[in-house]
Amino acid sequence: MADHRPDADLLRIGVPSKGRLSELASTLLHDAGLTFRRPERSLFARCRDLPVEIVFLRTADIPVLAAEGAIDLGITGADLVAESGADLVHHLDLGVGSCRLALCVDVDADLTDASALDGKRLATSFPAITKAWLAERGATCHLVELSGSVEIMIALGVADAIVDLVETGSTLAANRLRVLDELGRYETVLVQNRQLRHTDMVERIVRRLEGVVIARTYSLLEYNIPRSSLAEAEQITPGFNSPTISALEDSNWCAVRAMVRRGEVHAIMERLDAIGASAIVETFISNCRL
Repeated sequence: MADHRPDADLLRIGVPSKGRLSELASTLLHDAGLTFRRPERSLFARCRDLPVEIVFLRTADIPVLAAEGAIDLGITGADLVAESGADLVHHLDLGVGSCRLALCVDVDADLTDASALDGKRLATSFPAITKAWLAERGATCHLVELSGSVEIMIALGVADAIVDLVETGSTLAANRLRVLDELGRYETVLVQNRQLRHTDMVERIVRRLEGVVIARTYSLLEYNIPRSSLAEAEQITPGFNSPTISALEDSNWCAVRAMVRRGEVHAIMERLDAIGASAIVETFISNCRL
């Protein structure tokens, strides 16, 4: 690997070096206009049009390295930030990588709540979060601290329960586990160390990423509506400040444009159709500023 010398004039963003979160982070940065190409086997990449350097790191190390000032910004899981205890500035929830940290037991276990865990063995990769959660409930367990494969520890006889990340639940089903309780919900976040270097560039990047995150959440809906039903239509699609209303050649009709939550589009279309709207069109948004 070629020698790499830090450049104090560059803003450094730490991203996961591999895995699904690495792909999500890289796509998000590219969509925000931070274009870069990672040289083979390199842990550094320069952005083309901005004084920004991308550093590829272990996901779990990003909170600590951000707190120590080795990187200025970091993209990582909120669960790892909480587990590290690092004192960081939380800038933005990035809307990807959602999961929950759950207390799980065997499907046949005679356990009903956290109090039943007192004196039991509990395996987890999140000891700090787990200890704090148990302390709040007055339970004391023997923690088995692991770095992975937590889901098989009950089957191996190592633990009576586990605390692990759950996304779809398929891994739980495959290992005959059920969720007993939930410790928290997490997603991918953008964090910054408290030295607050390169504040102008940080603000630009945060705004860019914010625009991408919002755009992924909303669609632009356009439709024609009789003026007699416009007030009712505006209640259905209020937009952000207000919808855009345009006159049509037929003075009895007008055109409406408004941003709506993407997950609600079908229901909103049905409501608009019911009050006489026509030519209802959804357009995906790739970026926006609000």
